[in-house]
Amino acid sequence: MNRRSFFKTTAAGTLGVLLAETAHGTGAGASRPNIIFVMADDHASHALSCYGSVINKTPHLDRIAEEGMRFENCFVTNSICAPSRAVLLTGKYSHLNGVPTNRERFDGGQQTFPKLLRAAGYQTALVGKWHLKSEPTGFDYWNILTGQGVYHDPTFIEMGERKRHRGYVTDLITDFAMDFLERRDREKPFCLLFHHKAPHRRWFPDDKHAHLYEVVDIPEPATFNDDYATRGTAAHTQEMTVEFHLTPEDLKQEPPEGLSGAALKHWKYERYIKDYLRCIASIDDNMGRFLDYLDRSGLAENTIIIYTSDQGFYLGDHGWFDKRFMYEESLRTPMIARFPGRIKAGTVCGKMVLNLDWAPTLLDVAGVEIPDDMQGKSLVPLMEGRRPRDWRSSFYYQYTEYPSVHAVRRHYGVRTKRYKLIHFYHDMDEWELYDLKKDPHELKNIYGKPGYARITAGLKRELTRLRKELKVPAEG
Repeated sequence: MNRRSFFKTTAAGTLGVLLAETAHGTGAGASRPNIIFVMADDHASHALSCYGSVINKTPHLDRIAEEGMRFENCFVTNSICAPSRAVLLTGKYSHLNGVPTNRERFDGGQQTFPKLLRAAGYQTALVGKWHLKSEPTGFDYWNILTGQGVYHDPTFIEMGERKRHRGYVTDLITDFAMDFLERRDREKPFCLLFHHKAPHRRWFPDDKHAHLYEVVDIPEPATFNDDYATRGTAAHTQEMTVEFHLTPEDLKQEPPEGLSGAALKHWKYERYIKDYLRCIASIDDNMGRFLDYLDRSGLAENTIIIYTSDQGFYLGDHGWFDKRFMYEESLRTPMIARFPGRIKAGTVCGKMVLNLDWAPTLLDVAGVEIPDDMQGKSLVPLMEGRRPRDWRSSFYYQYTEYPSVHAVRRHYGVRTKRYKLIHFYHDMDEWELYDLKKDPHELKNIYGKPGYARITAGLKRELTRLRKELKVPAEG
């Protein structure tokens, strides 16, 4: 079904849907909020100026935080693309939603929050990156990139129909999002998932930003030359270093003659990080364009808009690019939200929140009952400035895609406000413990060190409790 057929069919079915909505007390006259959920791919929180970035500015994204809330401690449960997207849809950990790695095909027959919103009378749409191998389900309209997609002249699949589009992917996805809002059924509230490809590897900027930062030297992160002295096998055997694992396609030109050692490593970092930040600059510009559209169209007042990423990313931190490890730069993801009348402008939430919480939050916003089998919590109380007494004080993480690209070993762990305990398993049995208050950069593994036996035992008990509560299968 193409776009024209979709909107014709939707309009024809409006009367029946309205009758159904009225039966539930949610007819066209009811002012249910619209939902826009914007997800970038690999956008680290420390590459947003509202999170204190020292390497770039994101004024349009900052506007969402200024007019809403910044979540200071948002984390993912599995730092890799497809699994994070499956968590978003289902509100369940990877071992339950069937997508623990990038290899699996998402089972579109299972319960998802878009299906529940649709059943409650919402018009649902998805534009941009999907990356779950199966065809999207639960959406009235979808227009997705094929696979990872490409930055220039990408092919999209619109309601099953493939078409190549001329232009830059970030511009096109933004255009498609606004096009849906223009053509939507205006008698119904909507939920739009608006997913960017950028700034995923291999970082090809558009012409507008191609020379941004050209005469600037981007500062190296504090841990750029981490030697992993206190870490075990996993950190020493990964394959995602700036120094040795960026490819000619990543760098896009040969290094100048005579460079070696630290100078060559720095040159590679500059080539990588500048293209990464240029891709983010395009997202920021397009978000400005999109926010202006919401203002002009009168949609801003009754719409919650959330901006986030499917996980964090190493921006040269520990000498790395990519994600996967449970260390902070990968584990953290940005989350900013604007919801006029419900979120006080300029607020910051310091509570520990997860990508697991996104599905129940969006259902709660819409007034739809949250299924008992969803494992996350609604963030609406936090958005409204309340302080639930039973809010989580720890969470569980697990990564299983090994052996695979970047050679990051399988591991799981628990993070509390102050401590992080990680267990590398499968073909090894190694533990790491970090005191995040004393060692925020996670440079000193203190597992087995004098004075930490009681803390370690407590964290292991919590890890066991979480694994049982979350129905995690035995180690594999």
